[in-house]
Amino acid sequence: MTDIVQRGLYFEEFEVGARYLHRPGRTATEADNVLFTTLTMNTQALHLDAAFAAEQEFGQRLMNSMWTLSTMVGASVAQLTQGTLVAQLGLGEITFPHPLFTGDTLYTESVVTEKRLSSSRLGQGICTIAHTGRNQDDVVVAKATRTALVHCLPAEVPDAV
Repeated sequence: MTDIVQRGLYFEEFEVGARYLHRPGRTATEADNVLFTTLTMNTQALHLDAAFAAEQEFGQRLMNSMWTLSTMVGASVAQLTQGTLVAQLGLGEITFPHPLFTGDTLYTESVVTEKRLSSSRLGQGICTIAHTGRNQDDVVVAKATRTALVHCLPAEVPDAV
């Protein structure tokens, strides 16, 4: 019997233009919002105060956008970077074009937009990944670009490219 270990992709396995649909989605709960918001010391009433939020533009509390970003990136880990990531180098071009609410389900997809070998770290490469989060109605709720430093394929992994 062959053992197969779940892992992310090595540098050589990232394909520019490839789109990854990360499933299952993640349904946002009130507990997620309150816990994440309080753990991060964010006192924004739009996340915590239902009476206040009911009187604001969206008529209800908003999911903390940093929860949305974190969950979106987290959803990609098993498929893209689990065990192959050296370090996250940066996040850029982050937008939240539509709010996410409690009860919405966040679905994430990732597109590899560029890659190159590291000029300073032998055996490692830099990949740029565009993440998009959509709700259950296919409305884009978040976008972010992530730059990741990943390991190149180890010599002992046969036929993996």
